[in-house]
Amino acid sequence: MTTTREMEFPDPAARTAAAAAGTAPPPEPEDLPAEKMVLNMGPSHPSTHGVLRIVLELDGEVITRAVPEVGYLHRGDEKIAENLTWTQFIPYTDRLDYLAPLANNVAYVLAVEKLLGIQDRLPPRCQYIRVICCELARISSHLLGLGAFAMDVGAMTVFLLTFTEREKIYNLCEALTGARFTTSYTRIGGLARDLPPGWTDQCRRFAREVLPAINEVEALLTRNRIWVDRTRDLGVIPKADAIAYALTGPNLRGSGVDYDVRKAHPYLVYDRLRFDVPVGTVGDCYDRYLVRMEEMRQSVRIIHQCLDQLPGGPVNVDDGKIVLPSKDKVLTHMEELIHQFMLVTQGVNAPPGEVYFGAENPKGELGFYLHSRGGGVPYRLKIRAPSFVNLAILGRLLPGHLISDVVAILGSLDFVMGECDR
Repeated sequence: MTTTREMEFPDPAARTAAAAAGTAPPPEPEDLPAEKMVLNMGPSHPSTHGVLRIVLELDGEVITRAVPEVGYLHRGDEKIAENLTWTQFIPYTDRLDYLAPLANNVAYVLAVEKLLGIQDRLPPRCQYIRVICCELARISSHLLGLGAFAMDVGAMTVFLLTFTEREKIYNLCEALTGARFTTSYTRIGGLARDLPPGWTDQCRRFAREVLPAINEVEALLTRNRIWVDRTRDLGVIPKADAIAYALTGPNLRGSGVDYDVRKAHPYLVYDRLRFDVPVGTVGDCYDRYLVRMEEMRQSVRIIHQCLDQLPGGPVNVDDGKIVLPSKDKVLTHMEELIHQFMLVTQGVNAPPGEVYFGAENPKGELGFYLHSRGGGVPYRLKIRAPSFVNLAILGRLLPGHLISDVVAILGSLDFVMGECDR
């Protein structure tokens, strides 16, 4: 057996001279055709970020076909909604994109309020608090998404930095809602409760502290040679394809499409706030990373404006048939007691009709289609989950890439299976 020490490795100059003299070794034979291999990636795979299964057809290490398979986490939320009152479904929205439960609550409740026709009656304080909650959820979701994306590619330090900042957001959620993860804070017609004492100061402190952490993450990644090589010109989604596949959120804006629901169809008080919409140019993994980094900075900018402009006043509409009356009135007035009994047992009496409302969630446009035939229970509820729609492009996007690139591409799309398998 020939050992490594006995093998001779001619230097490049000697090989060049041999080739010029016509004594170069004969070229290696071409690769023989081989059968393609089918590989199941997931559903139990760390980089699929949940229970996504992708059936990959491989020619060597090159992907020739990819079919995403979803449904391993299916819970039937839309069907469950048909047997719950409008208010009882709020906790189920926490479990959709469970990385941004506050934003899910707001999107669903705004859809119900549109059905009830009370969207213009919301108190200003309620609207500003809801915007703060949505932007905190956006920062929290992007921190986890970028941290996991970086860890998939090999940058462990970034994951630790982003999770440290995300824990501060959970502290704010706990002080505000009593829960860290599944908040269920928003209510039809307002909020479960007003801000606790000192919460605005805590929020301001976080908004100041998170920016240096974002800058540190950018210093570690943006010009890092390994990160750039693993993300730039990889997983390119042309603008036309992004539109054709109905992508939304950072995945759409990373391809150069300047579309943000908060700007195109303003809701709450977004039309009173100043913020920019970051847009990419190439549409690769690197652009999607840059868009999310800048979105976090813009969210901090929005939070500062909301805290500066936060008005006083109530946080719920003044309507006993929509919002639960205060406990002291329930115990002393018959009318309020009747309202509470009706709301708890039968739900808000919604008029017949159909509405759709879409909000700009961290993953893209989260939309709710509601069909009411009157009464306190929806006849039909359909969820437009951005992660589910965004994953449809995998069959178009993955072929032609190496199997090692799948991890980076999935991380750049930043999906969560909780809202895919709803």
